Amino acid sequence: MDTDTAIVTELNGLRRRVPDVTGSVLTGVDGLLITHDLANAEAESIAALAAASVGLGRRFAMTAGHGDLRETVIHGNRGQVALYPVGDRALLAVLAGPGTDPGLLHAHGRRAARSIGELLRSKPAGNVAAPVPGLLDNHAPLAVRTPMATLPYNPALPRRRF
Repeated sequence: MDTDTAIVTELNGLRRRVPDVTGSVLTGVDGLLITHDLANAEAESIAALAAASVGLGRRFAMTAGHGDLRETVIHGNRGQVALYPVGDRALLAVLAGPGTDPGLLHAHGRRAARSIGELLRSKPAGNVAAPVPGLLDNHAPLAVRTPMATLPYNPALPRRRF
């Protein structure tokens, strides 16, 4: 089995092993989509947001003196997203329903991230995102640590008023 097929098999297996997992996205640390098993067309947006969230999470953990980031979890009233670093080149975003057991999700999510990390290490470096220089450097500019933070304002996008 080639590396790409093995990665997709791992993503599909995660959905089978954890009830209420609705899909997953594998992205480079640069926010570019590698692969996914989502039914909807939001995979590219989720990939970019996952990279930004993990970048902020890494920075937050480092600033607080809590060591390396293990995961970031975002809880909404209709579900949750768990984000796991996959080595230094990729991230795994796992989308799940609101009733998902967090312990089960993290046990299988971490295992999938490790497994995919091993698969990516066996793949030639040209096929996966290179590590972002300065990502873990406290003194690197914000644009390097959190690329999404510098996106230009787009007035064509709808604005929410609260």
